[in-house]
Amino acid sequence: MCNKNSDSKCIADILKVINILQNNAECPDQCLDTCDRGFLGNTVASMGLNTRPVMLYTCCSNGITPWTMPTSKNNVTCNDDSCSSVFRVEKIDDNCATFRVLAVNTDPATSAAYPYLSTNSFFTMNLNCVCALRCLNDITVECL
Repeated sequence: MCNKNSDSKCIADILKVINILQNNAECPDQCLDTCDRGFLGNTVASMGLNTRPVMLYTCCSNGITPWTMPTSKNNVTCNDDSCSSVFRVEKIDDNCATFRVLAVNTDPATSAAYPYLSTNSFFTMNLNCVCALRCLNDITVECL
């Protein structure tokens, strides 16, 4: 189902919660293990986590294939490891969201602690185009 109804803002509302949590990095609420859980990490006492990575599914892909974007501003097409489908929400304006593209950390020495790396690649998406949102485990991302 596409988010075409202008009154339907569930994706935008969830992303707003994630953005607030990432900005505050701690919240005392305890909720189910959902995208809008009121804290980052497994428990309220989780320390150092600052990102709830998300995957977006658009209406065009019928909710099957995640949205992908280049990991660098220099890339215009995706091939091999030059694109990612994992993002960090950076800003919400009404029903539009700005995301940072996260790249898979391929360094075996640090990938367990930091599974994704921050990139300088950003995009803004109209959330009416998003039909599904998948949240991954909360992590720490060092921003550029």
